[in-house]
Amino acid sequence: MAAPTSAVDLSAALITVPVPIGHWLAILPVAHCITLGAVLLMLRGYPRLQAWLAIPGLAALALIDAALLAKVAADGPLTMVMGRWLPPFGIAFTVDLFGALMAFTAALAALAGGIYALADIGESGRRYGFFPLLMLLMAGVTGAFLTGDIFNLYVWFEVLLISSFGLIILGSEREQIDGALKYAVLNLIATTLFLVGVGILYAAFGTLNMADIAAKAGDLRGTAPLMTLASLFLLAFGMKAAAFPVNFWLPAAYHTPRIVVSALFAGLLTKVGIYALIRVMVMLLPVERQELSPVIALAAAATIVVGALGALAENDIRRLFGYVVISGIGNMLAGVALGGLGGISGAVFYALHSMVLMTALYLAAGEIARRGGGFSLSALGGLYRQSGGFTALSLVLFLAACGLPPFSGFWPKVILVKASLDLGARWLAASILVGGFLTTIAFGRLFLLAYWRPAAIALTPSGPRWRTGLPLAALTALVIGFGILPEQLLALSQSAAAGLADPQAYLHSVFPEGRAP
Repeated sequence: MAAPTSAVDLSAALITVPVPIGHWLAILPVAHCITLGAVLLMLRGYPRLQAWLAIPGLAALALIDAALLAKVAADGPLTMVMGRWLPPFGIAFTVDLFGALMAFTAALAALAGGIYALADIGESGRRYGFFPLLMLLMAGVTGAFLTGDIFNLYVWFEVLLISSFGLIILGSEREQIDGALKYAVLNLIATTLFLVGVGILYAAFGTLNMADIAAKAGDLRGTAPLMTLASLFLLAFGMKAAAFPVNFWLPAAYHTPRIVVSALFAGLLTKVGIYALIRVMVMLLPVERQELSPVIALAAAATIVVGALGALAENDIRRLFGYVVISGIGNMLAGVALGGLGGISGAVFYALHSMVLMTALYLAAGEIARRGGGFSLSALGGLYRQSGGFTALSLVLFLAACGLPPFSGFWPKVILVKASLDLGARWLAASILVGGFLTTIAFGRLFLLAYWRPAAIALTPSGPRWRTGLPLAALTALVIGFGILPEQLLALSQSAAAGLADPQAYLHSVFPEGRAP
C-alpha cells in the first residue's frame, strides 16, 4: 500500500504556489448548493421565502456551471485540491469536459424542476423541507460529477441518497413509504458493494485519487485483482442506474412521490450511476471494460428490451415513463460496452439528452394529470380537444423518447447503431432499433388513449400556468434544439469521450510537470 514514508514526503505534498482564481470554479457549484441548502433549512418557518430564494439560487447554480463548462472547454481539465495538499494525499476536485457537461445539464433540469415545484409543492411540502432537500440533492449530484477522488464519489452518492430519501417520502403517504423502502434497500446494497470495491482498490493501489489510479493501473494489472474490482463496480453502478436484472426497484419507486420529485429523480439520479460507470470503467479500468464488454452488451440489450416491453404493458403513465428511463439506461450501457470514440460519445450524448427529456416527460405527466384528472390511461381522454398546444408539446417529447427525427433522441441512437455495426455487433444494433420500435408503439398507445380518444366525461378547459408551462416549454425547446442543431453537442460529446479514452490532459491537470509525486 503506497503511503508517504517521511516528513519530507508529506511536506513535499503541500502546495506552495497560489491557486489560480479560475480553479475555484471547480468547487464553487458544490459550495453554493450546500450553503444555500443550509440557509433554506434555517428558513423552514418561512415556506414562501424559501421558494423565492431557491429559484434564484438554482439559476445561479446554472450560471456557475455554465462558466465552469466554458472554462473547461477552452482550457482543458482543471483541478482544485482541498487543504492545500497535492494529490494523491489531498482530496481533489478535477473537472473535465464530461463532468462539466453533466453538471451543467443537471443544473438546467433542477432549475426547471424548481420552477415547476412552485405549483406542485404546497406549503406543507415546503415546511417538510422540499427546497433544502433539493439543494442538498444537487450538492450530491454535482459533487459526484466534479470530484476527482473515488472515495468522495462514494460520499457524494451518500449525500444525494440521503436527500432523495427525504424527497421521496415528502407527504408521508403509505404508497410513498412503500416506494422509499424498495428504493432504499437496493440503493444501500449498491452503495455497500461500491464501498467494498473502494476498499479493495485502496488496498491494491494505495491511493484514492482517480488520476493516480489511472496512471498506476497499467503497472498493477498483473498483481492487483482488477477484474474483481471492475465486476464489483459494474454491479454497484448497474444497480444505481437501474440496469437489468437489478432494475425492478425503479418503476416500483418513481411513481410514488410528487411528480416534480419523480421528474428530478428520472432526470438526474440514474445518470449519476451511468456517469460513475463510464468514469471508472472507461478511464480507470479500460482493459477490464474490454474484457467485460460482452457481459455489459448483454445487460444493455436486455435493459433496452425489458424497459420497452414494460412501457407497453403499463396503464399508469408514471410507471410507463419509469420503464422508458430503464430502456434509455440500456442505450447508455450499449455505448459503454462498445467503447471507442463512437460508443462513448453516443453514451455521453444520450445521457445529456435523457437528463433533459426524462425531466420534461415527468413534468408533462403532471400536466396530463392536472388536465385529465389522473394518471391512468384507462380513464384519460380528450386532451387534444382541450389544448392543442400542450398536445403538440407532448408529441415532441414522445417522438424524442422514441428516438425519431428531428429531435434530440435521434442522434445518439444513430451514433450507437453505427458504432455497433462498425464492430460487427449487429445483434446489439438490432436491440437498440427494436427497443425504439417498441417504445414508439407504447407512446403511440399513450397518445391515442389520453389525447385522441374522446373524454369519458366532460373536461373543463385548463390553460397553462406559467409555473408549470414555462419549465416544460423550456425543456422541450432544448429537446428540439439538440435535435435540429446537434453539431455543437456532438462535438462536445466526442471531445468528452476522447478525454476519457486518453486521460493525459486529466492526469496533467492533477499532476502538472514538476509537481507529480
